[in-house]
Parts: sequence; C-alpha cells; structure tokens
Amino acid sequence: MAELASIPPAAAGQAAARRRLYLLFRIGPDRYALDAGDVVEVLGMRGFKQVPGTPPWVAGMFDCRGVAVPAIDLSALAGAGAAAMVTSTRLALVRYRPDGQAQARLLGLILEQATETVHYDPAAFQPVGLDTPAARYLGPVLSDTRGMVQAVNVPDLLPEPVRALLFPIEPAQPPGARP
Repeated sequence: MAELASIPPAAAGQAAARRRLYLLFRIGPDRYALDAGDVVEVLGMRGFKQVPGTPPWVAGMFDCRGVAVPAIDLSALAGAGAAAMVTSTRLALVRYRPDGQAQARLLGLILEQATETVHYDPAAFQPVGLDTPAARYLGPVLSDTRGMVQAVNVPDLLPEPVRALLFPIEPAQPPGARP
C-alpha cells in the first residue's frame, strides 16, 4: 500500500477497488498476466493422453475429477518450445467459452514459472499497437518496477479449427432422449 500513501484516501480506495488479481507466468524471459477471474484452479503438472491430429502445442487431455479436459502448452503456442517440466511449471484450469457459448468449459494451460500473483488496475494495461493475427490471445501491456507484463485473453487462445477439435458443438438432445 506504500505506493498509495500520497494519494488522497478517497482516491486510494477507488484505485484499490479497481485492482484485480492476476497470475503471472513466463514464456522465455517475458512476463505475462492471466486474469485470476478466469482461473478455476492451479494444479501441479500431470500426465496427458495424446490427441492425434492436433497441433504440437496441444499437450493432450487429462482427467479432472471425472471430466476429460484438454490442455495446451502456452510456451509452445507462442513458438518458444515446450514448457520446461520443473516444479514452477503449473497447470492452470481456466473457464473457456468456445465460440461465445454461454456455458464455460474447462481448459488446462501449461504455464512456466506460474508461482506469483499480483494486483493490477486493468485500466493500466495499454494497447500494444501491433497486429498479431497468429497470436490474438496476446492482449495489452503494462510496465511495473520489473519491466513489461502482457495480458493473455483466454477467449482468444484457440484458433477456430483447434477450438472445433477440442470443443465440438454437441447436438441438442430432445427431452427424455438418452445419449
């Protein structure tokens, strides 16, 4: 709270109210922030069942309390190679809404050095000014005392063909029908 000491008390309360919690992680030397509001749970690493026909950055599927959940490796997705399997590499379960569907599905994100959370004001993130069609999931940036941090937009993580593979749209069942 030291950085808010010189701000009038009413303004300090408003600034604190705008702040949100973010999970920080790294891809190579770069820092990224995942809005904790998207995160359901952070787990240790586990084994994955491979999913043939998917891009190499799709790590596979894993069982989460009886539900098959796809997982992607964010380091590999960003072109930095597979995430290092060390104790600071985590599996974050996030709420993912494929194709804007109302019901969120679980998606696992393999994140390197995902051991720190911070509070940032979302308004402090500023547009990058670059058009990166292959990385639409990369959002705005902010600078803090340790350098730049880039937000990751969960809804934009999967390109449409991969979204269709991992989250096929299930046909509606008529009332009383058995699957």
